[in-house]
Amino acid sequence: EAAIGGGLTGALLIGAAGRLRKTEAATRAEYPGVLIRTLAAILAVTVTAALAVGVLALPDPAPTLAPAAVASLATTGVGNPVTAVLLAFRSMDTLLEAIVVLLALLGVWSLAPDRAWGGYPGPRHPADPDGILAYLARLLPPIGIIVGLYIFWIGADLPGGKFQGATILAAMWLLVIEAGLADTPPISRTWLRVLLVTGPLVFIAIGFAGSITAGAVLAYPEGYAKPLIIAIEIALMPTLVLTLALLVAGAPQRMPPQ
Repeated sequence: EAAIGGGLTGALLIGAAGRLRKTEAATRAEYPGVLIRTLAAILAVTVTAALAVGVLALPDPAPTLAPAAVASLATTGVGNPVTAVLLAFRSMDTLLEAIVVLLALLGVWSLAPDRAWGGYPGPRHPADPDGILAYLARLLPPIGIIVGLYIFWIGADLPGGKFQGATILAAMWLLVIEAGLADTPPISRTWLRVLLVTGPLVFIAIGFAGSITAGAVLAYPEGYAKPLIIAIEIALMPTLVLTLALLVAGAPQRMPPQ
């Protein structure tokens, strides 16, 4: 949640602000009047105060379902209670989250001009072979790939999982792209579209199979919960890596390959 909600959203907002500054309307509205700024400050302080009061008003200890989740952990076969909650007890939420992230990417792509549809997302970054960014883009990705895959793999039993691992892998890919050592793939590529939908489709297929094998949608047959959870995470991993990276890359801006 921190990586996607804070890091990814922050990068998207900064990118959006940078694009808006180039427009004439944004230039005119860059410095709002005193009244607007005062109202914005009052609103920000009010929201901050309300959140602070809400947090401070929580009972001690705060209400939690953690004991119930831990008590039922053995039925899932996984050792990480967070993974059990995300892919067993509240798997519908995780499925919807994966679909929503993919829909967000489609929304970004829809902003592409007609001439660039099917083309390359974002600008082509020039490469500086002797620059510090190119140096980091060669040094960090091998380490980041190992760390990302490790965090993904241990997620069934230890803190980690697909979202954390995918965020690290996406960041390494974006670093290479920003350094100009690689380019984003055209969105018309068949392999790209297949990988983007594979994760949610596998999740949905296993979920509906549960209605036959376990008596309920998104339920797992006894003794097969952990293998199926790992299968879902493996299928979602490339989907999340591509989606997160392409969200930051933005809408297609360059002509598709002929």
